[in-house]
Amino acid sequence: METEHEQNKLCLVNGNNNTRKRQDFLEWPEYFMAVAFLSAQRSKDPNSQVGACIVNQENKIVGIGYNGMPNGCNDDLLPWSRTADDQLDTKYPYVCHAELNAIMNKNSADVKGCTMYVALFPCNECAKLIIQAGIKEVVYLSDKYHDTPGMTASRRLLNMAGVLFRQFEPKRTEIVIDFNSINHTGSRSNSSQ
Repeated sequence: METEHEQNKLCLVNGNNNTRKRQDFLEWPEYFMAVAFLSAQRSKDPNSQVGACIVNQENKIVGIGYNGMPNGCNDDLLPWSRTADDQLDTKYPYVCHAELNAIMNKNSADVKGCTMYVALFPCNECAKLIIQAGIKEVVYLSDKYHDTPGMTASRRLLNMAGVLFRQFEPKRTEIVIDFNSINHTGSRSNSSQ
């Protein structure tokens, strides 16, 4: 095993003035939740933007999705409202949830044994899909609908199927994406922590 002095010497030999790795890098869970949140930015829903990211055991992303209308359906012709006198005039009968889209958009043969990172705790319909897909764990950020019957049913289903679920505890409140940072030299700032 190399000593710290040997590692520093190797860095200097390779022309790298930085002798230590960055300390403010994203850890895997933060990275995957950030991908879910970035994916949510694709949603056209004016009320809620939710994203999901499916990761295999090797920390490789195998599926990403966000809430939106089904493929081939004109999202300018369908309603985005949360409330209306007629439920058919709301988004709920039409919108595909992020979890569904992440599973359908998978880039591997299956997602069995994978972990899903998602902004909101999955509803009961998504819980069924998660179970059927063989996902072993759900990591969510918000459970703001915790006391609704659908979320109670979701927790029951996930527990019965042995799917683990836990709330994500972020180490930072935001992650800034600066497209100009690639043009800067020197160290990165810690301002995003």
